[in-house]
Amino acid sequence: MLNRVILIGRLVRDPDLKYTPSGVAVTQFTLAVDRPFTKAGEEKEADFIPIVTWRQLAETCANYLKKGRLTAVEGRIQVRNYENNEGKRVYVTEVIADNVRFLESSKKDNSSDSSKSNQDPFSDDGKPIDVSDDDLPF
Repeated sequence: MLNRVILIGRLVRDPDLKYTPSGVAVTQFTLAVDRPFTKAGEEKEADFIPIVTWRQLAETCANYLKKGRLTAVEGRIQVRNYENNEGKRVYVTEVIADNVRFLESSKKDNSSDSSKSNQDPFSDDGKPIDVSDDDLPF
């Protein structure tokens, strides 16, 4: 049996970090994932998928993810249910993430520091690179 999902989308809002009574970190956020098709004359649609992370990954997501940031999530789908205050059974479907990739740098990295160390090393777009023979390993 296999239960695996990979999603790429943008955060709808900043992650919500909480701790269980035993001190385990848990973060919840929603990922907006564009649908791969559109109807003629209509705007693109998206699915809004709830994501849950635990422990160190939860703290990392809470510290580095922000609303609008492009993110890849890998995990499993989980369906749980509970009884609400009105006595009705409520079903929740969510992705329990075990791997989260930050696909773009945060805006503060791009705007505040223009030093040479943070620039894209491939920004020359195919222009010759000056490398001395002493730098080559062969």
